[in-house]
Amino acid sequence: MAIGKLFLVFLLMAMVIGLAKSVEFAEKELASDESLWDLYERWRSHHTVSRDMSEKGKRFNVFKENVHHIHTVNQMDKPYKLKINKFADMTNHEFRNSYSSNVKHHRAIRGSRPSTGFMHGKTENLPASVDWRKQGAVTDVKNQGRCGSCWAFSTVVGVEGINKIKTGRLVSLSEQELVDCDREKDNSGCNGGLMADAFEFIKAHGGLTAEKTYPYKARNGNCDSAKFMNAPVVTIDGHENVPSNDEHALMKAAANQPVSVAIDAGGTDMQFYSEGVFTGNCGKELDHGVAIVGYGTTLDGTKYWIVRNSWGPEWGEQGYIRMQRDVDAKEGLCGIAMEASYPIKLSSDNPKSAAKDEL
Repeated sequence: MAIGKLFLVFLLMAMVIGLAKSVEFAEKELASDESLWDLYERWRSHHTVSRDMSEKGKRFNVFKENVHHIHTVNQMDKPYKLKINKFADMTNHEFRNSYSSNVKHHRAIRGSRPSTGFMHGKTENLPASVDWRKQGAVTDVKNQGRCGSCWAFSTVVGVEGINKIKTGRLVSLSEQELVDCDREKDNSGCNGGLMADAFEFIKAHGGLTAEKTYPYKARNGNCDSAKFMNAPVVTIDGHENVPSNDEHALMKAAANQPVSVAIDAGGTDMQFYSEGVFTGNCGKELDHGVAIVGYGTTLDGTKYWIVRNSWGPEWGEQGYIRMQRDVDAKEGLCGIAMEASYPIKLSSDNPKSAAKDEL
């Protein structure tokens, strides 16, 4: 029986590795439309993408342009690489429209960020590197799908992390509850929102329920209170904003807990990021919520943030991206230091989070 179970584990691991492996290509496959078409069909089969005949020609042209871009960038002396991933037959405009949360737009509606306390401001003697994954404070990478709900995923990473730090329990929490129910201010489900507002919603509503109780649907729905009333929840006591445009302050916060941040993630290089420390060109048009779960420095001295994304584990470094830290711009690369916040949990006592909801 033990041998059979061990075999099953290895089989499942092999299946996961096979699914996660990207479609590789050789330079000779770029030589003609015929060879590129074969590559496109191989990509469609790998990602089980179905296109009708009227759409395939258009999508092939998009795919061809993207593959050439990926190949060109990978020939450059950059500290990161790109790959053909599941977004390969989407234009960058389509990609932004499908996965953007337009954080900047929602911030404009709400007005400038209010001043809050910053409990981590007095943190000194920061460690050279931090990785909250190694501390068991980060759940498996999730996938928002074609829904601009990244703000909910970013929020949940922060709450899951501080709950683990304070209680010792890692509970996978419900993004869908935020998508469906957090509509009291300007958060708009799949049409975007702000992490700071989501933290305050969780505080006001007595916590957030477990993902298995209120599973993710990747679409807007009606708030189903029956799923979280009297259900085990994780509570927080509010949130604090990290001082804007200050990467050192952001480092202090990340040394103490996972931090929710917004970035400009709309660039083509971000769309196809595969590995390495991302130093690509990007603006400050904040359109995507992610979470910093650590930081470090490469052997050649390049400082980076460890950023947890919500585009599934097949994107980037198993769902993560390392982004250059301590860049010249005070806003940080892609605006990462502009809209950072984290949840506060003062007590380690959390009686409503039952052990059965732990991962």
